[in-house]
Amino acid sequence: MPNYELKPLDFERISKLVYEHCGINLHDGKKELVKARLGKRLREGNFESFSDYHQFITSEAGTDELVAMIDSISTNLTYFFREESHFHRLRSILAGIGTDRDRSGSPKLFRIWSAGCSTGEEPYSLAMTAKECLNGTDRVKVLATDISTRVLKTAMNGIYAEEKIKNLPLPLMKKFFQIGSGRWAGSFRVKKDLRESVDFMRFNLMDQPPPDFSFDVIFCRNVMIYFDKRTQGVLVNRFYHCLQKGGYFFIGHSESLTGLNHAFKYIEPSVYRK
Repeated sequence: MPNYELKPLDFERISKLVYEHCGINLHDGKKELVKARLGKRLREGNFESFSDYHQFITSEAGTDELVAMIDSISTNLTYFFREESHFHRLRSILAGIGTDRDRSGSPKLFRIWSAGCSTGEEPYSLAMTAKECLNGTDRVKVLATDISTRVLKTAMNGIYAEEKIKNLPLPLMKKFFQIGSGRWAGSFRVKKDLRESVDFMRFNLMDQPPPDFSFDVIFCRNVMIYFDKRTQGVLVNRFYHCLQKGGYFFIGHSESLTGLNHAFKYIEPSVYRK
């Protein structure tokens, strides 16, 4: 098995490419992570070196491999109802939409964006919360986006190992999951009704959102920690413009908008409002 050397120039080129493509800031402390994760791509593709690999992914023929490289670099740690206090806050928000109507007089559709949704635990948690709060009605639609095609495939399948759902309350597990049997023993699948409450799509947060990106709530948690301050500022202001007036913006408990120029109103740690 070849032992590829990640030379300083190789790391600089790859870091620059990743930053330009998806805003992730790979500082020197990430060098070993890049070497380990991309070393596998080099072996599988029979590349001679990191320089050879970089030359390929920046060519027209390497477009698909560039996507695979971003998949490999992206860190995807998540679980159902992560940072639970956010879901308590969401319940109180949903409790207040009972009488909201659109221009035609019909009950208003409440839209949530899970930005950086990873393998789907967050958007499914959002959809479960909505269904529980609104007695199963379909007034809430969740859009879940990620740059990684690999994690989106897992999310769309909605199949999780037992350890992934072990902390879910039993009533929710019974209500929203099918228990696998036979070759699927030990796995749990999100039921069709809940899967249909979530739309998954690949979206690069560095791209300009389309005009129909208009939401009542945006969750972008534990994503901006991978970006530098300049990129964070651009992204936060994009989220602001994607929110309806009065909409809520949630970030991770370890994150803050301190030091960024933005128009959000602070509500409580990691929760902001337009």
